[in-house]
Amino acid sequence: MPVYHTLGEIPPKRHTVFRQPDGRLYAEELVSTQGFSGMYSLVYHCHPPTIVKETGTPYSVEPAIARKKHLRHTSLKGFQVSPQPDYLESRKPVLVNSDLQISLAAPQNSMQDYFYKNSQADEIVFIHEGSGLLQTGFGELPFEYGDYLVIPRGTIHRFRFNDTANRLFIVESFSPVRTPKRYRNDQGQLMEHAPYCERDIKRPRHLVTHDEKGEFRILIKKQGLIYPYIYGTHPFDYIGWDGFHYPWGFSIHDFEPVTGRLHQPPPVHQTFEADNFVLCSFCPRKYDYHPQSIPAPYNHSNVDSDEVLYYVDGDFMSRRNVERGQITLHPGGIPHGPHPGAVEKSIGKEATDELAVMIDPFHPLMITEEALKIEDPDYYKSWQEMVE
Repeated sequence: MPVYHTLGEIPPKRHTVFRQPDGRLYAEELVSTQGFSGMYSLVYHCHPPTIVKETGTPYSVEPAIARKKHLRHTSLKGFQVSPQPDYLESRKPVLVNSDLQISLAAPQNSMQDYFYKNSQADEIVFIHEGSGLLQTGFGELPFEYGDYLVIPRGTIHRFRFNDTANRLFIVESFSPVRTPKRYRNDQGQLMEHAPYCERDIKRPRHLVTHDEKGEFRILIKKQGLIYPYIYGTHPFDYIGWDGFHYPWGFSIHDFEPVTGRLHQPPPVHQTFEADNFVLCSFCPRKYDYHPQSIPAPYNHSNVDSDEVLYYVDGDFMSRRNVERGQITLHPGGIPHGPHPGAVEKSIGKEATDELAVMIDPFHPLMITEEALKIEDPDYYKSWQEMVE
């Protein structure tokens, strides 16, 4: 949950006369969520944000489901997703349910001739490889390796990449993405025990007002379709804005891990929450300091949720043959745990340099056809003891 922020010029009171230098009124827009009860910002445009010149034929980007029901430990080799020139076409959904969609992307080019808006999902875009600039009407947000970019639903945006080598892990959430409630006090401020604070939140800067008329292509996603729109004014024509609804960033490298005498459970690594899933960050940290502690995670039966791990970097002592960009899915209903030999090997270890993103969804995930293209079919056998 971001803090109050403002950029550009705004009037002293909302819903009051605010004129441009030529005497015309700026066009005020309330961007609100959950009706009028959720996060919102007030935006001031050079032109009304309603000038549509043309609408095109919508086309489907609905994930093709390969397995609706699934009970087998699964691994996907994420870096086998082939790079593609276009940002939207590069996004490949691999795990989905009614609450979220998880996609992998390897875009080579910046968004040159269009803008994008997801009208019904917040997006968390994790930058695994690459750097650049997220451009919106709210301002510019530079990004680099390790950044989570939280793009609220309804935000028109454009990615500018610095080069062609980009790898993204994308989560679309059909409920608002928030900081965990237990980290916040009654006033919404992140408390002292939280693993990050407001200083760590990256907010938009350098608002550039594009007071332009013409033809501007905006691709709008809703209910599995992309709707092509041509607007008559530039979507980044903000002269100013204020509020709580805006894109923001947070670096996984700024997450401060919680450690203890004994192995700490995944909730201490929680970074974001939504209505039916949580997202955690596993970061380099000191291991447990009880003299008899076992640093390796214990076997765990997922009863109420699936577990997804996206491996970013470092050495994962609980797993064999882990690759960067690999995804493991341990579905609810069967136990999982460290690979053979990992528990004994972990004893006496003092630290880990692992870096990973974990998602626990509370409803089962379905596997897409895109996922089958990069699946390791033998992963479920990896707990078998090694035979000499």
